[in-house]
Amino acid sequence: MTKRTLLDRIKPKPPHAPGSEIAPEFWRTKSLAQMNEAEWEALCDGCGKCCVISLEDADTGELYRTDVACKLFDAAACGCSDYANRKSKAPDCVKLTPKNVPKLDWLPPTCAYRLVSEGRELYWWHYLISGDRESVHLANASARNKTRPEGRLKIPGLMKRIVQWPEPLDDPPAKGRGRRR
Repeated sequence: MTKRTLLDRIKPKPPHAPGSEIAPEFWRTKSLAQMNEAEWEALCDGCGKCCVISLEDADTGELYRTDVACKLFDAAACGCSDYANRKSKAPDCVKLTPKNVPKLDWLPPTCAYRLVSEGRELYWWHYLISGDRESVHLANASARNKTRPEGRLKIPGLMKRIVQWPEPLDDPPAKGRGRRR
């Protein structure tokens, strides 16, 4: 018997429309620098973890992730509430570029930009693989509803908000798990 998963019930939607500016499987055939704007934006998995504030230990360089997100982060939608104007409203926001992605050690290890930069494959839950934008949330790989806005917190307050983020699921959840008759 073939193992079926929750994603088997979801009718995959193509991540790009025929004739669009997005080449099929562009993330496998192009470097970050070769991607056009539409492909670059499509590469984002929508996890929202790049909007979460991290603290770096000045002595060791170790990063500590908090559950505090940028003031523009919409925790329910798991995205920026004003993406087009984010740089003017949140001056600390870092615009990802092909040049700076390899240097940004605070990007989560599951970040699609980081993965492509390192020549690695996207995870099963990335919508370009799964065909479903909800799979990043099903995999527990996103910041959806797991953060609070930064408000006026300073470093001591942020230190109290350091958390251990859960690891994403290695495989899609099994269809019907936990449901018994």
